[in-house]
Amino acid sequence: MTATGQRMTAEELWHLPDRGMRYELIAGELHERPPAGGDHGYVTLEASYRLRDFLQQHADIGGGLFAAETGFRLSRDPDTVRAPDVAYVAAERLPLARVRGYPELAPDLVVEVVSPNDTAGGVQAKVEEWLQAGSRLVWVLYPTTRTAMVYLPDGTARLLHADDTLLGEPVLPGFACRVGELFGA
Repeated sequence: MTATGQRMTAEELWHLPDRGMRYELIAGELHERPPAGGDHGYVTLEASYRLRDFLQQHADIGGGLFAAETGFRLSRDPDTVRAPDVAYVAAERLPLARVRGYPELAPDLVVEVVSPNDTAGGVQAKVEEWLQAGSRLVWVLYPTTRTAMVYLPDGTARLLHADDTLLGEPVLPGFACRVGELFGA
């Protein structure tokens, strides 16, 4: 992610023309990212598919999934708009997320897929922003190492390997997936 030095509000970000770049607004500063690569897209879709399948099989849970590049406004003045690779919002908050602009909430579950150009510090900063804004569960998926990190608001972090099971607790009780399945193994 590259800081552009350009300052703006979430409303100005909303009206930017699409130039083939992905944008986030961090404390009022525009950051741009090049389009994601093949591994990133594959893993993002696998995570989305497995979450969607789970929600369809457990209709009583409800809520909704949001695709990559959906911006969520995490703070104002200066504005921060972040876009996870996959997001889940619980049923009781779903109407607040189904808006024309950027929802002013943090998703209950955030899935971030790490790209080769992501830095460890940048990924950690993003995780902390999600948790501080109210996300209840963050999964960070690493295609190159075929591992996942699971973060909770209480500061708990857990590294999972390909044969370990990724759980949806406390956000999606009953969700379970072997980590390696997200990477095609």
